[in-house]
Amino acid sequence: MSVDGFLIINKPMGYTSHQVVVEIRKILHERRVGHTGTLDPMATGVLVIAVGSSTRLISFLNEEKKLYRAKLVLGLTTDTQDLTGRVLSAKPETAVDPGIIRAALSRFSGEQEQIPPMYSAIKVQGQPLYKLARAGKEIPREKRKITIFRLELEDDLLPVYGFKEGPHLVIECSRGTYIRTLCHEIGKYLSCGGCMGELIRLASGPFFLQKALTLDQLQQTVKSRGVTELLIPPGVALEHLPMILLDQDQEKKVSHGQRLNVNILGAPLPEHKFIRGMTVDGRLLAILKYVGGSNPYWQPVRVLN
Repeated sequence: MSVDGFLIINKPMGYTSHQVVVEIRKILHERRVGHTGTLDPMATGVLVIAVGSSTRLISFLNEEKKLYRAKLVLGLTTDTQDLTGRVLSAKPETAVDPGIIRAALSRFSGEQEQIPPMYSAIKVQGQPLYKLARAGKEIPREKRKITIFRLELEDDLLPVYGFKEGPHLVIECSRGTYIRTLCHEIGKYLSCGGCMGELIRLASGPFFLQKALTLDQLQQTVKSRGVTELLIPPGVALEHLPMILLDQDQEKKVSHGQRLNVNILGAPLPEHKFIRGMTVDGRLLAILKYVGGSNPYWQPVRVLN
């Protein structure tokens, strides 16, 4: 029996996101397993896992916003912009007033541009940047537009922050934001240098850490009760998309990849690019895309037969 749906995993420290996928493939005895937004090995927290045919739905998830808890470490810069890297500069005389930190957080809130770090999985001409960085190479990177929706202090501020000290930050940001780079830039703004000390992803879109499973919890539950009850159904995971209920004739057409006339559906949804096509028994059958023109229609773009 095939399994389909999504899991929220609390990624352990030291694992790459791909290593988590490999472990879950073993636990579920299912080859079709993939992950969404990558987490660095030193990071922990929410890693959304797609299982079975749901791997074909990853691009339709609503994960535009991410929520993190990060430690800002002042007085230190590294080549990876976190504590795992080679130290580039150290300022033992660091002493930062908390009022200046508050001003810096305000400065780095809102829409802005960010240069991705060399130690990242971004590919340039088919080559991941981190491989070039490990070879001692650095190449120009294009700035990316990001948004910091929220940048707050989690703890009460100390009277002063010295070398290798710093506050914990809560950051809500757009997808593609590098928290390591944000910490590095804040340290640069404070004229003492900075890097990231730890990172926990608290949420990715509608997927929260409170509902995440460790790999051990997943393995034990699968052994005792199976995985079905743990999986988030595709139709639920994609609830941000409008829904249409398909009758039997429409189900048959969609199953074969045939388009549906907008008027036949009677759904006033042409302003939405994608919709969920649900069966009468609550199963997600397909994702359909609106195609405009003189005779608009909904075209199935992902069919889950």
